[in-house]
Amino acid sequence: MREASPEELRVLGCLIEKQRTTPDAYPLSVNALRAAANQSTNRYPVLELDEHTVHQAAQSLGKRGWARFTSGQGSRAAKYRQTFDEALGLGRDEIAVLGVLMLRGLQTPGELKGRAERLHHFPDLAELQATLDRLAERELVAGLERRPGQKERRYRHRLGVEAQDEADREEESEPPEPRAAYGSPPDLGSPGLDHRVEEIERQVTDLRRAVDALRAELGG
Repeated sequence: MREASPEELRVLGCLIEKQRTTPDAYPLSVNALRAAANQSTNRYPVLELDEHTVHQAAQSLGKRGWARFTSGQGSRAAKYRQTFDEALGLGRDEIAVLGVLMLRGLQTPGELKGRAERLHHFPDLAELQATLDRLAERELVAGLERRPGQKERRYRHRLGVEAQDEADREEESEPPEPRAAYGSPPDLGSPGLDHRVEEIERQVTDLRRAVDALRAELGG
């Protein structure tokens, strides 16, 4: 079977995520899937998928046996749910890790533990690492060699093609901000403040998309 496309992986990751985080709104319609796929928070890279692309990706997942079409009660909109865990015999911890890797790409165990918390609670890093080891034995994830100065290895899924080659991308870490001298006024144009403002704006955009998708679904 061919490797899964970036669009298929984004849609599958969204189905896995929303099943755990918003069970009352699950399964997802194509409109809701599109809003989830195009979120600017908890996604890397940020994509802009149209409805047709999302629908095609969901259909392709169905052919793989990784998703299933269902009709929601009181709604004429087509809805989808993931069957990836059933198809591959995955535990809750394993599918949580794979889902986050699909949505966020290359990550260290520490990053995965924090980001997967909404989907599954890992008491400590040792349990998270044990999950990664099991997935690696099944060739579903792979660990990369540590980079100079790094304490942890980074992991990626092996399900298909990434939206970009993250194995070669540089770490997106910001240099530490210099401490202001005593009595100096705060730098209101600091990169840290700009970043927080941008993050809030992205969250507002995501909320608007989710509301629009819900309105469209209820209107249908």
